[in-house]
Amino acid sequence: MENLNAEIITIGNEILSGRTVNTNASYIARYLTFLGYYVKRIIVVEDSLEEISSAFKESISRGIDLIISTGGLGPTYDDMTIEGLSISLGRELEVNMEALEMIREKYRKLNVELTNERIKMAKMPKGAIAIRNDVGTAPGVLVREGKSVIISLPGVPKEMEDMLPKALEIVMNLFPEKKPRYKYMESSFLLRNVMESSLAPLIKEFMKKYKEVYIKSHPRSKELDKPEIEVQISLRGEQDLNEKMRKIIEEIKKEIKRHFAGAEISDNMN
Repeated sequence: MENLNAEIITIGNEILSGRTVNTNASYIARYLTFLGYYVKRIIVVEDSLEEISSAFKESISRGIDLIISTGGLGPTYDDMTIEGLSISLGRELEVNMEALEMIREKYRKLNVELTNERIKMAKMPKGAIAIRNDVGTAPGVLVREGKSVIISLPGVPKEMEDMLPKALEIVMNLFPEKKPRYKYMESSFLLRNVMESSLAPLIKEFMKKYKEVYIKSHPRSKELDKPEIEVQISLRGEQDLNEKMRKIIEEIKKEIKRHFAGAEISDNMN
């Protein structure tokens, strides 16, 4: 059985200029990973129709199961994510009546006029589904193209975080084959007095032995000056992973102690 793959597209000049840190991508990546998706790429593109449509086209052409974009759903001239998505799909933009009603309801409560700029936020590719935004104004967009399900969410973190679970619930209900069957688990422990370069061959051997396991070392101090390493182990599978993770960690720790006499190992960090 294959993993369900996902890609994240972040749209905005403010990300590329370094003015804004891309916390949305990190949040979505962790959320999807622990849900069981395998995140293949995170892409950042500028506010231009050419770059946006190209990013969507490429992910769709790669047969990615789930594509999530953030940013560019607002009422201003440089909010062009949905137009770019429409171009990539080869579908006309149309006013989504459900989205329009969501927006009309927001501004009616404020006793504010529904201008063309505000109606713009209701325009979506033909056949798209509107995702309610209870925190902000611009609805999200959900559409399927071939193998790929595409979700476009606002760039404001509070809005995105509120809408992401709702959007994924719609995906699971409408497209049950996009519900991950694999589970994901990770754990880590702290290792002292062993250099990362010395540990590398041992990690390589474990990766060969356990194909479903990924082991990564994260240095937390200088290589030669009282080395301290966080050893992270991640595991995917269809069954309960707790017992398997426990056995793998025990084996890794045992082998480390056997190879490195001065090694100090902490309890699991998580």
